[in-house]
Amino acid sequence: MSTTITATEAARRFSDLLNRVRYRGEIFRIVRSGEEVAQLAAPSPCSETSLRALLSKLQAERTGDPEFADELERIQTEQPAPEEGLWDS
Repeated sequence: MSTTITATEAARRFSDLLNRVRYRGEIFRIVRSGEEVAQLAAPSPCSETSLRALLSKLQAERTGDPEFADELERIQTEQPAPEEGLWDS
């Protein structure tokens, strides 16, 4: 549940509001001229995923393109041969 307060009230009581958000988990809807302009709430907890877990998940969900290797070979064979001595120093 959230509490609606004016922007002026939020400015006057900002430190108190931060403490109530942090220690009590309260949420404040901040309004100006009757319109909600902001919400003051604790950040959502982020899930820490290790690189190893991420790689496992990506590998499990990977769907390969069976034509990818053939396409690479085709592209490679279509490349013109480099000129002789172009990179000699």
